[in-house]
Amino acid sequence: MVHCQKCGTPVPPDARFCNACGQPQPASAYQPAVGQSGLSENAAACLSYVLGWITGIIFYLIDRRPYVRFHAAQSIVTFGGLHIIRMIIGGVFGFGWFFGSIQRHGFPFIWGPGLALILLISFVGFVLWIVCMIKAYQGERFMVPIAGDIAVNLSNQ
Repeated sequence: MVHCQKCGTPVPPDARFCNACGQPQPASAYQPAVGQSGLSENAAACLSYVLGWITGIIFYLIDRRPYVRFHAAQSIVTFGGLHIIRMIIGGVFGFGWFFGSIQRHGFPFIWGPGLALILLISFVGFVLWIVCMIKAYQGERFMVPIAGDIAVNLSNQ
């Protein structure tokens, strides 16, 4: 057990400050939680969003810490779901894989709304991606409205 150098009160090994007197603890006493991935919880949770659902799957499989598993599951559900929605909308409106080819036999009057809808989903996904990475790195358990509840169920298994 580590003791405060000022007042002698026992402090947890990962404490940055003494609970009794508020004295900062030496840097050697503070050891951030490091998991199987070799990263701190915040960094691993943030990285689970970097490549969307792909890194979500990787961190969901290799890291067993609850905080990291929650963010990895949320990344899988959120960005995997957005990816599937984009593919379905692209198919319905006659776009190829990610805008690749506009089919000539499609109806030209639906290209505008289809492209606008895909761009809207892409913009919302981009903003959500940035927000999720920032919140995960700051240590907040930010829950995306629908995907967060599903991620809680996935991460508790």
